[in-house]
Amino acid sequence: MFLSVFDLFKIGIGPSSSHTMGPMTAARRFLDEIAGDDWPRPAGTKVGRLGASLHGSLAYTGIGHGSDRAVILGLAGETPTTVDPDKSDTQIEKIKAEKRVSPPGHPTYRFDPAVDLVLDKKTPLPGHANGMTFYAYDTDDHLILRRVYYSVGGGFVVSEEELQRMKGRSAKTAGPKVPYPFADAAQMLKMAAKSGLSIAEMKRANEETQMPREDLDARLDAIWSAMRGCIDRGLAQEGIMPGGLKVRRRAKMLHGKLEEEWRQNRPNPLLANDWLSVYAMAVNEENAAGGRVVTAPTNGAAGTLPAVLRYWLHFHPEADQPSIRDFLLTAAAVGGIIKHNASISGAEVGCQGEVGSASAMAAAGLCAVMGGTPEQVENAAEIALEHHLGMTCDPVAGLVQVPCIERNALGAVKAVTAASLAVKGDGKHFVPLDAAIETMRQTGLDMSEKYKETSLGGLAVNVVEC
Repeated sequence: MFLSVFDLFKIGIGPSSSHTMGPMTAARRFLDEIAGDDWPRPAGTKVGRLGASLHGSLAYTGIGHGSDRAVILGLAGETPTTVDPDKSDTQIEKIKAEKRVSPPGHPTYRFDPAVDLVLDKKTPLPGHANGMTFYAYDTDDHLILRRVYYSVGGGFVVSEEELQRMKGRSAKTAGPKVPYPFADAAQMLKMAAKSGLSIAEMKRANEETQMPREDLDARLDAIWSAMRGCIDRGLAQEGIMPGGLKVRRRAKMLHGKLEEEWRQNRPNPLLANDWLSVYAMAVNEENAAGGRVVTAPTNGAAGTLPAVLRYWLHFHPEADQPSIRDFLLTAAAVGGIIKHNASISGAEVGCQGEVGSASAMAAAGLCAVMGGTPEQVENAAEIALEHHLGMTCDPVAGLVQVPCIERNALGAVKAVTAASLAVKGDGKHFVPLDAAIETMRQTGLDMSEKYKETSLGGLAVNVVEC
């Protein structure tokens, strides 16, 4: 099994990897299919109008997560990597006014978002909670192409056919050939013991079958640069976040108080926790505002891992650029195992799959750079994940604000605690990481849909909107 570090860490925009980046990617995929010849296009027929419908969780929380906006931008030819968040409002308003899209390389298509984009809460699609259907009509308004896509978490998008292949047994062994193809934590530890390599070294060897070392290092550095930039932007912004809840940004204010405390050298037994929290909140406030973030492994959990990595650089004098790369590689190894054997999608397993996975990844990365053995790294990931099991995804008003922003801060604190506990032990522990991952998967299957990113239960219905 091989899942690249760059599949888990993707640069995009907020507020949600599954509900914003996914729909935008799916819309762009549909455009690419229209332009191609791999569908039964009637002779002489031209596409005149486009349409789309969002289902399941995407329909229930689509407005709060910007799913409708993402589809509009995707059908205009934008991608999560290249879209300019500062220009998107103007672009969307123009499309709504003109009732058409003109994606690069395509003719102009009729598309009236008020009519042609439907949030269908009554018709869930069978493959996944985050389902989307796209339609192409000819110039006489006859349907000529229909495609279904699913946003399966972390910005990953699959077609109906791809989802069925993923669910098949053959998908468990699919992927490029790599020297250390661990599919679970037990295999990872066995390969580490046999090879004498760290988890980061094994992950690096796998990645280097796909690209030269120099390219790998440059791309890892770019991921951290984007994460660091997101923290810095979040610490510099203030005001009310969009969406109607009137939640005020707090990271800049909290950062100012911490800076003042730092300058005055005041004793603070919670200092590390405070810095972790403010870093995580800075990222997730940026995400909630639709800024540029890195999935880690999702947008809703984007603040946990960067906060722990920034903490490493802030409080550990031995931190350097190679250690940042090792951190990311180790975290990606653990994240790949979680995604392969359970899920990182809040719509599929609740927030245990988002912040829980992020905390496990961050704990593993931190334990590794603190000198932890592979067994201690696995232990750190297990501790962090175990203590997020059962966590629901119940965003108030469908916005990735309450409880999501603070939840990332607490996920970062748990990650550091887990790494510290693990590195002080010998790696032997009662619950294996694989057992925690399987428990998360089973818990997600048993969890009511009300608590899986639909905003139909939990805090989403018990907090009065103001």
